[in-house]
Amino acid sequence: MTGRTGGPLLALVGATGTGKTRLAVALAEHFGGGEVISCDSGQIYRGLDVGTAKPTPEERRRAPHHLIDILDPEERWSAAEFAEAADAAIAAVRDRGHLPIVVGGNGLWYRALVKGIFAAPSIPDSVREQVRDEIAERGSEVLHAELRHIDPVAAARIQPRDPQRIARALEVIRHTGIPISRLQDAHGFAERRYEVSAFALDWPREILREHLGQRVRRMFEDGLLEEVDACLARGLGPDAPGLGIIGYKEATAYRLGRTDLDEAVEKATTATRRYAKRQRNWFRHEPEVQWIPPAATVHEVVERLPAGWAEV
Repeated sequence: MTGRTGGPLLALVGATGTGKTRLAVALAEHFGGGEVISCDSGQIYRGLDVGTAKPTPEERRRAPHHLIDILDPEERWSAAEFAEAADAAIAAVRDRGHLPIVVGGNGLWYRALVKGIFAAPSIPDSVREQVRDEIAERGSEVLHAELRHIDPVAAARIQPRDPQRIARALEVIRHTGIPISRLQDAHGFAERRYEVSAFALDWPREILREHLGQRVRRMFEDGLLEEVDACLARGLGPDAPGLGIIGYKEATAYRLGRTDLDEAVEKATTATRRYAKRQRNWFRHEPEVQWIPPAATVHEVVERLPAGWAEV
């Protein structure tokens, strides 16, 4: 996945629940044929609609959307796989003479698409197996605590319940003696593959916090639990990637009798707010991202684009 891809690319990124889809659809209409490329690691899953806030049928009629409903909840997708699929979707949109608009809040996927993938060093099987065995025996949260001591930068980027990424970070430092965060920062995802004009809606923190709390409660009321029921009825367990998404994870715990409903909603709300904070912090470090007011209009975005940008 190398080389420049050429042509203009518009992106709306940032925290969950900030109105990216609304603005993206309006921009697609403004440019007379824009199409949305989803950069959302939850919307890829079929049947998980409410908790991932997928575009409504009306929004999909107004602007075609890509990379939504392409996997079953038991399947996994990597940043590299996303970037490859997004490249193909972007090329197809351009072949139709339309403007591709990348929309979503997965910072790693966005960075992989725009700047390329960091190639970690090869790890011997013996090291990999040892780390995997330790995670299986001691748990990912214990190994995450170990990672915090030896590579706090990497640990801050990885969730305690993400055994795959924890294992990768530990494998690298144990084999090379170099923190994976240092290797990643040296790489810097530096090969810019697209010339992108990116925007993020900048909500005041407390207003977004309250908004997300209301949003999570509505999801539980509007069908999130029924979507979990459908997954469980198919034989999926709580370790299915789709059921690990914020909201679905807590709803699954409730349906399995591991918590009560109020606690599930409270935990999902807290996790959503923390995720929004991480997204905000991530995109603050993407230099090309311009921060705009939460009620920004199409005109406010267009006037920030470089002269002649849409004709490139």
